[in-house]
Amino acid sequence: MGKESKNKTLAENRKARHDYFIEEVYEAGIELVGTEVKSIRGGKANLKDSYADIKNGEIYICNMHVSPYEQGNIFNKDPLRERRLLLHKSEIYKLAGFTAQQGYTLVPLSLYLKNGRVKVSLAVAKGKKLYDKRDDMLEKAAKRDIERQLKERSRY
Repeated sequence: MGKESKNKTLAENRKARHDYFIEEVYEAGIELVGTEVKSIRGGKANLKDSYADIKNGEIYICNMHVSPYEQGNIFNKDPLRERRLLLHKSEIYKLAGFTAQQGYTLVPLSLYLKNGRVKVSLAVAKGKKLYDKRDDMLEKAAKRDIERQLKERSRY
């Protein structure tokens, strides 16, 4: 049998799917220091309000908070420092083309382990207006009601 790769989610940006329309999703590696990896594996990372930015042909993730590792002492880095994302040049150029368009941004969706390495799920997203968010909430409520009705009918 082949080797199975299990993805263990370490942190999620739940607000992203609420605030943005997700166009495309990319998987990227992330450049971390040893104490950051230990802290992330302990579930002490926060993707809320984080975004990715392209500088000098490289992509950096900004505002991602990684709490200092408790046993890390002098090896701990700044919790909000910019961390480089690892992507192929062609993917970076493609993402740069997307972000050059009006209204598009790069938003991290989740942080997870894949074959022992920390990966970031990076999305090309377009901001939602308030009425779009309301429409989504109404749609979700309608689906819930339909599921509830179907469940009640199947009981009899």
